[in-house]
Formats: sequence, structure tokens, C-alpha cells
Amino acid sequence: MPKQKTDDLLKLVASLNRAEKRHFRLFVKRNQQAEADILFLQLFDILERTGEYDEAYLLKRIEGIKKSQLSNLKAHLYKQLLTSLRLLNRNKDEEITLRENLDYARILYNKGLYRQSLDILEKVKKRALDIESHTIALETAQFEKLIEGQYITRSIEGRAEELSKECEELTGKISDTNGFSNLSLRLYGLYLTNGLVSSEQEAGAVQAFFNANLPDTPFEELDFWGKVYYCQSYTWLYLMQQEFPLCYRYTQRWVDLFREQPKMTEVNAPLYLKGLHNHLANLFNMWQYDRFIAELHQLDLFPHQFDLTNNVNVAGLYHLYQFDHQIRRHYMEGTFTEGLGLVPQIMEVIQDNRYNWDDHRHMVFYYRIACLYFGSGDNDTAIDYLNLIINQRSPNYRSDIQAYARILSLICHFELGNVQLVEYQVKSVYRFLAKVEHLQETQRVIFRFLRRIPRIREEDLRDEFIKLKKTLDEVAKLPYESRPFTYLDIPSWLESKIEGVSVQEVIRRQFEESRELV
Repeated sequence: MPKQKTDDLLKLVASLNRAEKRHFRLFVKRNQQAEADILFLQLFDILERTGEYDEAYLLKRIEGIKKSQLSNLKAHLYKQLLTSLRLLNRNKDEEITLRENLDYARILYNKGLYRQSLDILEKVKKRALDIESHTIALETAQFEKLIEGQYITRSIEGRAEELSKECEELTGKISDTNGFSNLSLRLYGLYLTNGLVSSEQEAGAVQAFFNANLPDTPFEELDFWGKVYYCQSYTWLYLMQQEFPLCYRYTQRWVDLFREQPKMTEVNAPLYLKGLHNHLANLFNMWQYDRFIAELHQLDLFPHQFDLTNNVNVAGLYHLYQFDHQIRRHYMEGTFTEGLGLVPQIMEVIQDNRYNWDDHRHMVFYYRIACLYFGSGDNDTAIDYLNLIINQRSPNYRSDIQAYARILSLICHFELGNVQLVEYQVKSVYRFLAKVEHLQETQRVIFRFLRRIPRIREEDLRDEFIKLKKTLDEVAKLPYESRPFTYLDIPSWLESKIEGVSVQEVIRRQFEESRELV
């Protein structure tokens, strides 16, 4: 078995909880002889106990095994684990149940029991249509056509026409949904690569891409999943274009689709969580605190609506979004020091990799954690987390966060008094931003200021900060220039320097003043 397959086996074994391990052992022993005779179970016990694959140790511990047999033994264990997990989860996942019944229908068909096969298919199709799983419904209808076309069963006048029409309708719905899911995925890829637009030219390019790939099916004619992907597509479009009020319209509709049909959350909880996550992020971008807190409460309630113990993928997404938006809440409230309490929990999850979060997720958290430390006044630790982003080997995603990380690093070094280092790094950061085409007017203004730092007398610094803040306040009014302040609140930092207080105090005061106006 190749190394990659061995690693996959180890990860699968490590992912099992206590109930799944117990079920696997019962599943294996049910139709086997003595435990000592089950070689792949012995292999499982060793891998589960040691957490590593040591070939020499295995050959020593498993009696009668040859080195040439290990590859097949590992492959067999992997297959048996999946079979066991499928049996355990068949009543917890609707689509697994439907596909299992399709298998039963196939077995009955192969035995010539056509009426029994058709009875099962009818039930499968009805349930698939209930949850709008049209791919399974189409597969079921095609199977019914196969049986009805070959054998005299319950065929009556019009049955062939009925099935043909049904397949055409299902194919059309699948095609429409597929068109919007493809558009949504391609827009998301564009977002991960380039981040948000920073000019009219970039906004026009995104709009042109969207228009060229937009299916012509009206929203009202789409099935449930087609409507979700429709909203998702427009969410990515307006998010990238920084049209947050328009984005809000579609994130709200996305979430409402699931809330109007709660059973769909059970069918595809990740898609609901993704919608709620984007809705919360957009409310943060719009600085709508009360609505943000209300939706965050809905996210908090999710474990009471869905059993997270049955699905690691859903549990991972829930905790990912929980951490993300709890940090955003601390940003809005100006409680950075309090927010640092989340850091050990987040880093523990990242380090033990219990939810298999990808490098992009890690990058986002490193940046958010760095902002918490910067806001609380711990610039040294902020730089440590920023370096985890800056020192990555040419990642080809989220160039916007890479840009903000470098700018924030310069500001942290300035705060620490590393003036010569700032002067040296400004040039390299400028080259990086020019290379990834993320040099906005906001960044140019900051760079001009940082370059002049060594020549500014200490007694003149306060006046320079006042001038810089006035300039940035004007720049922020320009299209596409307000976004950097959402990721990096430079005006609040400048205000803290002018007043001689911490960034946290400035943002906390601004938050309290805004609450008094509500």
C-alpha cells in the first residue's frame, strides 16, 4: 500500500470516536471466528493503540503475517472500516439511507423480483423528491424505466410517458441547479485567489465574468438547492465588489430558505452554516451590531438543533464559524484583551487538526489572532502570528490578507521602536503589494508616512499623526478604499497615537458612543 494510502488509513483510524470503534469490533466479530484469527482486526488494534505505522513492529506483533501481505491487509482494513461506518451512519444521513435502498432494489432486480424492486424504488423516489435530492430521484426513475421497459410488471397505459416526462423534468432541474452551483464555485475560487476588488477595473472584470456565466433560469423556477446556489452566487459577486447592502439581501435570503424549510438543514447542514457564516460576516462589514448579535445567537443555538457528535464535518464548520464570529464580536465591542481567551482554544484545534481545517482557514485565524494582540497592545506576539502568514511559501490564495498582514507587521515594528527595520521592510512590502496588485491609495499614504518616520522629530510625531488621519479620512470616502479599515482599523490606531491611549480604549469608546445613539 503506497505511503499516501497508509497515511489515509492512520487518519481514518484516528478519526474514530469510542462508539465507532466499538461498533467496528462488534461488526467484525459478528461473522468471524476467534479474535486472534482476524488479522486485520489485530492491525486495527495496533494502529489504534500506537497511532503510527511501524512495519517492523507489525510483523513482530501479528503472528503468521508476511511482509508481502501487509499491503492487502491494510487495504482490507480500510474497506471494512468504511463498511462499518456506513452501517452505523445509515440512519443518521438521509442520502446514505436512500442509496442503501437503491442497492436493495438492484439486488431484488437481479433476482428477478421486479415488483418488489419497483416498490422500493417508488418509496426511494418519493423521499428523494421530498428533500429535493433530484440526482437520486433521477437515478431511481431511470432504474424504473429499465424495469418497465424490459418486463411486464405493473405497466399500464401512460406509464412510459409518465416516466419519460418525469426524467426530463428532473434532468432540467438538475441542469439548472448545476449551472448556479458551477457559477458559485468559480466565483468562490476567484475570491480565494484575489480577495475583494480594489478598483473599478477589477469590479468590472468580476461583473463581466459573472454575466458571461450566469444561467438564464429565473429564481422562481429553481428547486430548493438551485435557489440556494443562486443566492450564493450573488453573495460572492457583491462581496467581492464590496456592495455590502446588496450582499446582505442575498445572504438573508440564503439563510431564510433553510429557516422556512428546517428539514433541509438536516439534509445539508454545511450549506446552512455557510450561509449563516456569510450573513454574519456581511453584518460585520456593515457594522450592524444588533443584527450581528441576533444572528450570532442563532449560531449558538445550532448544536441544540443538530447533533454535532454524529458528523465531524458539521462540528468542524460550526466551531470554525463560532471562533471566527466571536473574534469579530470582540473587534466590534473593542474588547481585544477579553478576546485573547479564545486563542488557546483555536490553536489547540489547529495543532491537533481534529477538524482538518485547510491552510486558508489557518491563515485567516492567524491574522485575526494577530489583530487581537495588536488591539490589546501586545505587538511582539502579534508579529509572531503575522510571521506565520508572511513566511508561507508563495501561497496562491487570499493575497488581500497577505497584504494586510505585512502592513500590520510594519505598524507593530513601528510601535516597538524598530524604526530602522521599518525603513528597510517598507521597500520589500511595497514590492510585494505591487507584485500581487494590491496597492491601494490607503496603503500608498501609509507607506509615504512610514518612509518619513526616520526624519520626523519625536516632538513633531503627534502633528504628523493628525495630518495622516485627516488624509486617510478623505481617502476612506473613495470607492473600494474603506475595506482596508475593516481588516485593519488604522484610523483608530492613529487616534490612539494622537490621544496617547491604547487602540482598545479608542474602539471601546467608539462602540459605547454608538450604543448611546441606538
